[in-house]
Amino acid sequence: MTGPTVLISADMEGISGIVHPTETNPDRYDYDRSRRLMTAEVNAAILGVLEAEPDAAVLVADAHGPFRNLLPEELDRRARLVRGQPRPLGMVAGLELGADALLLVGYHARAGSGPAVLAHTMSGAVLDVRLNGRPTGEIGLNATVAGRFGVPVVLLSGDDVACAELRDLVPGAVTVEVKHALGQAAAVTLHPGEAQERLRRAATTAVRQRAQVPPLTLPGPIDVEVDLYSPATVDLATLVPGFARAPGARTVTFTGRDMAEAYRGVQLLVQLGQIKPG
Repeated sequence: MTGPTVLISADMEGISGIVHPTETNPDRYDYDRSRRLMTAEVNAAILGVLEAEPDAAVLVADAHGPFRNLLPEELDRRARLVRGQPRPLGMVAGLELGADALLLVGYHARAGSGPAVLAHTMSGAVLDVRLNGRPTGEIGLNATVAGRFGVPVVLLSGDDVACAELRDLVPGAVTVEVKHALGQAAAVTLHPGEAQERLRRAATTAVRQRAQVPPLTLPGPIDVEVDLYSPATVDLATLVPGFARAPGARTVTFTGRDMAEAYRGVQLLVQLGQIKPG
C-alpha cells in the first residue's frame, strides 16, 4: 500500500434506525438486526474512503460494548478488523499502528447531553468524565487520544447532538446526521440506505480534505475526574495507586502523563464498574 492509513472506529448507538437499548445489547431481541445495520454503515464509510484514496489501508476498530459486533464475513474484504477486548486504546485501537485520519461512525453524545439518543460515556457505570475540568464524552476522549498520536478526526456520523459535539471540538470535521434526537430512546431517523449513501459521500470528502483538519491535542499532564454511579466502584478504584477519592462519594481523580495514559485510566474505571460488591 502506498496510500494513507485510515482508521474507522465504529460504535452502534449512532447508527441510523437504532434508538433503544433492546437494539444495542447482545442479549436483546433486536441486536442481530443492529449488527447488520452497523456493518452496512461501516462498509459505506470504507467505500467512501477508497473512492477518495484507492490505495488506502483501511483499519476498522469495532468499538461498541464487547467490541464483537461487526459481522466479519459481511465487512468489506479490503479492510482489516480490530475485534475483542481488553485492548490498550479501546475504541480507537489501531492508532498505535500508525494512521493518517480517524473516522467515527455510529457515535453518540456524552452522558448528560439531551435530548440525545442513547447518550452515555463508556458505560452506565460512568456519570461524567472531566479532562482538566471540561466534561468530555467518548467523542472527546477518542478525538484527544487520536491527537496524542497526531491523527485528526475528519468525520463523525450519529444523531444531531453527537454531530454538534464533534463540531464544537473539531470545527473542520465533516459530520453526517443520520437521525434527529427526540429523547434518550426516540428519534426521527433516515432510511438506512439513505444514511449509508450520505456516509459514503461524506467519507470521500473527509478523507480528501484531511490535511485541512488539525489533530485535537491536549498536552499532559492531564487531570481526570470521573463521577461513578456506584460508591462501591469508588472504593475499588482507590486501591489503584494514583487514584484518589474526591470530596463526596462518587468522584475518582487521577493524573495522566498524557492522553493515552488518561484514557487507559478511564477504561480501568469502566471495567471496575462491572464488578459487583460482596
